[in-house]
Amino acid sequence: MEVEGLGYPGVTDPKPRVATRIHPVDGLNHQTAITFEVDVVREGGELVPIARLPEANNGLGYQNLISMIFRLMSFRDAWMRVGKAARNPDATEFEPLHLVLVEEPEAHLHAQVQQVFIKKAYDVLRAHEDLRSSTLLRTQLIVSTHSSHVAHEIQYDCLRYFRRLPAGLNGIAVPVSIVVNLTNAFGQSDETSRFVARYLRAQHADLFFADALILVEGTAERVLLPHFIRRGFPRVDQGYVTILEVGGSHAHRLKPLVHHLGLTTLVITDLDAQERKVTPATETAKEKISYHAAQPKLGAGLTTNNDTLKTWLPQKSSLDELLDGAVIKRLPGVLMHEVCVAYQTPVEVVWPETATTAQTALPYTFEDALAFENMAFFGRLEGAGLVRKFREAIAGATDVAKIGEQLFEALRNNADKGAFALNILVAEDFESLKIPRYIGEGLEWLDNQLRRKQVELLSTEPEVADA
Repeated sequence: MEVEGLGYPGVTDPKPRVATRIHPVDGLNHQTAITFEVDVVREGGELVPIARLPEANNGLGYQNLISMIFRLMSFRDAWMRVGKAARNPDATEFEPLHLVLVEEPEAHLHAQVQQVFIKKAYDVLRAHEDLRSSTLLRTQLIVSTHSSHVAHEIQYDCLRYFRRLPAGLNGIAVPVSIVVNLTNAFGQSDETSRFVARYLRAQHADLFFADALILVEGTAERVLLPHFIRRGFPRVDQGYVTILEVGGSHAHRLKPLVHHLGLTTLVITDLDAQERKVTPATETAKEKISYHAAQPKLGAGLTTNNDTLKTWLPQKSSLDELLDGAVIKRLPGVLMHEVCVAYQTPVEVVWPETATTAQTALPYTFEDALAFENMAFFGRLEGAGLVRKFREAIAGATDVAKIGEQLFEALRNNADKGAFALNILVAEDFESLKIPRYIGEGLEWLDNQLRRKQVELLSTEPEVADA
């Protein structure tokens, strides 16, 4: 029953049954065996198995799962003096603390079984009438794992993260690790900590095992970014890099976690320009100040609505400051982790293709930045919705500023950006698509960071040029 409580077997899987070995020789070293009932039929109102498979016929994963559960049950019963343990003459009073160590339980288990096991393992250890509500007899379960699926099911305040440090720090000649307690990684119990904990539990825990983290603004970036990475950023493509989709208004909430884990992080976000509007006071109402999305313009007093840009990097609100070439977009970290932010910058567009001079475009978000870099591509791309609006805006037009206005209006009117990205993916000439410059610069920075990190972790010796 306790094995079935772990979700195994499934609805159509054979059911496990414990049977005693009747062969004397086998019984010397294997007193019981597990068989699996197959194809049960009803006889006289009873369910009767017509075939049983031996335990060796099951996969390594389920054999491992059943073995671990039985071992946990035996640990519990030995502690609580159940069965043979009760007849042990050396048995003394109950130990107040029961400490159980499990090493990498994910071996051979597929993702769902890993998650079920870690959720149920502690319950198995406490499945005794004297333990369930007891505050005197404590059980502590410590699990080491490389599985993001196991980590996903654990409350983050129970996680301890082993962070690798490079050789040479603090006079130590070899790489070492420190243990990071994630109990307070998200700060106090406030809106930010609740968002991070709940959001990550709704997503995945891959970032705990990643070399680097990329935070993206939305669906379109999440769909297209892996293809951009494969084109010209081999170290990023080969590394363990987690891509996490977080809206621009929430990416900054991950800042405490990023710094706790020491993750090299690239934030790809949007400029999100806005203008300030003042409604004059009347006899019945006070002056009202409101902000509205606006097409980016320099010298127009616009600001950004992106909290990541305002509070994390580069901590600027003014659009003119954000688009200044001297603005600092990188945050040097300690112990070999840094943070870089990438957002839309002015694009020099030669349009139409026969033109001899370039026009300057100021993108508002990822989609129009991609369009300005690939005008001919979007001018002929077939599709409905946002793709059609982009195609119509570009067709026959020569003024990039006017095109930008139409793209901005199309984007702000509830555009389906997911469908937009999928239309691009199926295009025949998809491989000719140019990467937006701001994303290319961010990926190049990340590629260089991973190369540097690898060298510093492997050796503290200076590099010697080939003769």
